[in-house]
Amino acid sequence: MITKPKGTKDIYGMEAKCWQYVSRVIDEVMEKYNYNFIRVPVFESSELFHRGVGETTDIVTKETYDFTDRGGRSMTLRPEGTAGVVRSFIENKVYGDDNKPAKYYYNMPMYRYERPQAGRLRELTQFGMEIIGTDDPLSDAEIISLAVNIYSLLGLKGIKVNINSLGDSKSRNNYREALIKHFEPHKDELCSDCIERLEKNPLRILDCKVDKDKEIMKTAPKTIDYLNEESKERFEKVKEYLEIMQVKYVVDPSVVRGLDYYNHTVFEIEADIEGFGAQNVIGGGGRYNNMVEQLGGPSTPAIGFAAGFDRLMIALEKENKLPKIDNSVDLFLLYVNEDEKKYAAYLTNELRMSGFIVETDYLARSLKAGFKQADRLNSKFTIVLNSDDLKNNEVKVKNNKTREEELVSVDALIYYLDENIVDEESSLDEHECNCNNSSDHECSCDKTCKCKDKE
Repeated sequence: MITKPKGTKDIYGMEAKCWQYVSRVIDEVMEKYNYNFIRVPVFESSELFHRGVGETTDIVTKETYDFTDRGGRSMTLRPEGTAGVVRSFIENKVYGDDNKPAKYYYNMPMYRYERPQAGRLRELTQFGMEIIGTDDPLSDAEIISLAVNIYSLLGLKGIKVNINSLGDSKSRNNYREALIKHFEPHKDELCSDCIERLEKNPLRILDCKVDKDKEIMKTAPKTIDYLNEESKERFEKVKEYLEIMQVKYVVDPSVVRGLDYYNHTVFEIEADIEGFGAQNVIGGGGRYNNMVEQLGGPSTPAIGFAAGFDRLMIALEKENKLPKIDNSVDLFLLYVNEDEKKYAAYLTNELRMSGFIVETDYLARSLKAGFKQADRLNSKFTIVLNSDDLKNNEVKVKNNKTREEELVSVDALIYYLDENIVDEESSLDEHECNCNNSSDHECSCDKTCKCKDKE
């Protein structure tokens, strides 16, 4: 038996429907913020990620899936989304468009060769957003608030934003020199990776998982202390806009992010979720004002955010916030003879194209077995085609909830189903939500929740 590769998973059944639901929520929020969906190739020139993501990042040095194509070109399966989006922005000359800034979002698989664990697969799904073409601190606050609002709409509680500033190039260089001065005397205490990072990019030492609990990490210089006045003022503006947007945040100097391209604002979003483990960061991002120019475009500021979709789904499951999916069909169509089967083929097609979820029998079941299948599919209505009824241009429709049957003209069938299924669905508008129906909570659902009647 051929099995799936290590670090990958199949997503199907109810899990797939939950994924689709969460994706739709993200799509709807992005539409309100006027972000445009973008899809970039699953593989790109390896140079893109080496230049864009950075030579000293773990993603590039340890985790990329690299291969040489038949033309002898070095290619890499995309490990993250930002570099590809920026490449597209440059290649398609979007920087010349008067409609600025460019606002993108994506939701697509990425590939990283790392040790598989819960929420961290070798084929992972990541959603994210980018604003390219503005350095306004308001755009920093918008990206952060947008991410927080998505998590809030999905029902996650205990969301915490940790923000920091790496400052401009001058501030970052000053901080870099301070880190080298701090860690150089303690070189023998660092892991082999951090010794190499000390020469190439000492900020990456602060992101080390091996040395993170050592005293030299706790006493390391803080980025905030090395910001010049311009960078300080910019960071204050970002915080001011977050407060205006009522986004709660904590300034955390330890947040540096794991990629080389960040400057100024960097942030991580945590979720206080029981059983989620010590690694409770569910997303993060920051400003990358130099990447467009590094990849061959004009000097263009930008900021972005990305989060693992797999990890988000685990968080929603642990918080009991996965949606209750209506897995029913509107109508199950049965028949007895070949002529009725042909008419069933016609009618199912017409009803599906009219917007109904319709199933029919493909296995030549008996009527008794067909009714059982209709029950398994939670079909709202069942029709058993009858040649005599069809001669009168009628069908017998059974309501599977009330068990009542009614002869309906074929010409009026769409209107009949539309009216009755709407009525059936409207009864679902009053529902139990995941808030335990207490009287001291906020219900974020759009429907009329029973818990509101108790307040």
